[in-house]
Amino acid sequence: MRLSDLRFRDVVTVKDGRRLGFITDWELDPQSGRLLAMVVPGSPRALGLLGREPDYVIPWEKIRKIGEDVILVEV
Repeated sequence: MRLSDLRFRDVVTVKDGRRLGFITDWELDPQSGRLLAMVVPGSPRALGLLGREPDYVIPWEKIRKIGEDVILVEV
């Protein structure tokens, strides 16, 4: 599976089913090339006028299931 295949899948929390958004970035270990975490942007505040919430940096260990359309995570 390529990282580009995962970019357009919804990231959803296992605990409450909340949709976090789409993956915008990755954290990789430069030595081994292993995926360490994925980054999902925080939600906008006041329609984007007041900036955004902090980004979600989800470690690889917190990814519970990668499906065809959705990635389930524990946050």
